[in-house]
Amino acid sequence: MPRPALEVADIFRGHGPAWRQANAGHVSLEQLKVMSAIENCRTAELGGHVARCENEKCGHTQIAYNSCRNRHCPKCQGAAAREWLAEREAELLPVPYFHVVFSLPAQIADIAYQNRAAIYGILFKASAETMLTVEVLSCLFRRLVLEKLTAAHCAGELQFFGKHMALTNPKAFAAYLAPLRNKDWVVYAKRPFGGPEEVLRYLARYTHRVAISNRRLISADDKGVTFKWKDYRLDGAERYNRVMTLDTSEFIRRFLMHVLPSGFHRIRYYGFLTCQTRANNIERIRELLAVPLIPVNAIKAASATASTSAQPEEPKAPEHPCPCCGSNMRIIESFLRGQQPKHKPTPIPPKIRIDTS
Repeated sequence: MPRPALEVADIFRGHGPAWRQANAGHVSLEQLKVMSAIENCRTAELGGHVARCENEKCGHTQIAYNSCRNRHCPKCQGAAAREWLAEREAELLPVPYFHVVFSLPAQIADIAYQNRAAIYGILFKASAETMLTVEVLSCLFRRLVLEKLTAAHCAGELQFFGKHMALTNPKAFAAYLAPLRNKDWVVYAKRPFGGPEEVLRYLARYTHRVAISNRRLISADDKGVTFKWKDYRLDGAERYNRVMTLDTSEFIRRFLMHVLPSGFHRIRYYGFLTCQTRANNIERIRELLAVPLIPVNAIKAASATASTSAQPEEPKAPEHPCPCCGSNMRIIESFLRGQQPKHKPTPIPPKIRIDTS
């Protein structure tokens, strides 16, 4: 897939230093680390390797720089999403599945940014403890979240700034939550139309999505950053054609708002899928369901290669084909962070454009 003409990394490299200086003292260490990782991703700063085509008549040589593998980087989540999807598909059981979505009221979402780790953690814990019938889900989820929020406030785990400063007072916080006790909380729970496989594909895209993909960027100039956005209020192709321009400083600020707290796990597993016992639990369930006992690791390996493997009777395609002749590319040099490779890449011939107007 060709590299986009404009990337978030380009914006960070060009405007990041001035933005960091202007916002010194108001940017978290985690946000600074994300900016640095994105700026250095797939550059000589992280090292890399040189690969050359094994076809002597071709000899095409190209340099590949290492990825930062940061979960907020627009260039590093595709492979992670595919790997996660293959592993989860391998764990599917021949039983009915439900797609359940828990939503928080706007009043709680409004204070979540100032207390991300605490409120996101409460959301996960309350959701895991709520799995009953749909009629009970909403009421139980509401009670658990409000109880955990109150407990977190009493333990001094919540902080409030700006217009929410008054909520540091226990009585004010209790009054803030009071209207939510009589409000219907939205809990969606239905059988997936396309089966659990389709839900997993949706979750793989959703959970590994970053603030904005590089392919939505249009331009970055003195006017700001222009990008495409999706308007969910519209139907059809029109919803994908909306364009917005933000001041570069505001674009960077909004991107960094999506940086998760350090050490926060955005995907968590409960019940028989708990990480420590997952493999043994799945094998035991398959045994009880009289499903062929194929080791989970073998299923994962088969699922991971199913979409790319050729037919058994056909020769296997090169894992890293040459872009010129299709032969296999072989690594001939590796270099460390900050070093420059000894070999030079094959020059790319300029494209010839013929104007027929």
